[in-house]
Amino acid sequence: MLTTHQPVFRRFWHAVMPMSQLQGGTPQPFTLLGEALVLFLDAEGRPAALKDRCCHRTAKLSKGRCVNGALECGYHGWTYDGGGRVIRIPQYEPERPIPPDYRTPAYRCVERYGYAWVALEEPIAPIPELPEFGAPGWRTIFQFHETWATSPLRALENSFDNSHFSFVHRATFGVAAQPRPSRYEIVERRNDDGSGGFYAETVIDAANPPAFHRVSGSTEPITQRHMRNAYYRPFCRRLDIEYPSGVRHVIFNAFTPIGDGHIQLCQWLFRNDTEADCPAQLLIDFDHVITREDKDILESTDPDALVDARRRGVEYSMDSDRPGMLIRKQLMELLAAHGEAEVFGPAA
Repeated sequence: MLTTHQPVFRRFWHAVMPMSQLQGGTPQPFTLLGEALVLFLDAEGRPAALKDRCCHRTAKLSKGRCVNGALECGYHGWTYDGGGRVIRIPQYEPERPIPPDYRTPAYRCVERYGYAWVALEEPIAPIPELPEFGAPGWRTIFQFHETWATSPLRALENSFDNSHFSFVHRATFGVAAQPRPSRYEIVERRNDDGSGGFYAETVIDAANPPAFHRVSGSTEPITQRHMRNAYYRPFCRRLDIEYPSGVRHVIFNAFTPIGDGHIQLCQWLFRNDTEADCPAQLLIDFDHVITREDKDILESTDPDALVDARRRGVEYSMDSDRPGMLIRKQLMELLAAHGEAEVFGPAA
């Protein structure tokens, strides 16, 4: 599937960048579903997202600067408010009116969970709820926001695939002697608001070397992970890992589509322990090593992942691919509900 060719994905919220990236007062460029955007803080301190194109001579607005909650183009100084309207032309006398159609497209943009989220068109589903964010007894660790050369579907199916642990993660938590994966118990979620998804639960054995003892809260060489994994259509997931020690390691991912061959991985971590129990940097380093293993193998795959399983002979599956096939089924249902078919490249 070529994600940028499926218009329905423009109608969902996507995590774009941490709010901290906007605090410095410099406009920030980002490409979402192939659309060049620029983000900045408006006069009320809220995130705003505009098309990264001045309506005067098409210069990138991200080459400009933020001035008093507005965005000034770096070419001729035309200045935009958070709604994309030109509010100042330095070459005009102050009293001269600016035509109301002097503007650049603005997109829906909100702050949620410490990130700026953007929807390119009227959203049909809410941003997923993260009950641990700011809740008593939980700490939030902003782990990653980085570009990967893969697609959202590849990253999603990998995050539900427990048959790769013994191979991709054999240097970290994978148990090489147990290549046969545990079975997920899956419950589909059907929502009228277009969000959809499913809940998948399983228990796996995980290697627990001394370097991981503070992460798991256990000193056993092999521990168990009770994994409660949830998919949020189209490109988000939440993984609640509970160890026998009672420590919970809850990861939320937004796999934001940049283009057809790249995503931005956004990863939040929530823990029910304290900094004294396990320092945040140790947790960041722990998950960084594991995600490097995933990144390396995913960037070797074709990002144009098969969605329509009726196209035989493109990719073959096995029993443990059931979550990934369910993701495909739900995406196909979403496309069909909006009058779309899967768009794919000639090599697929």
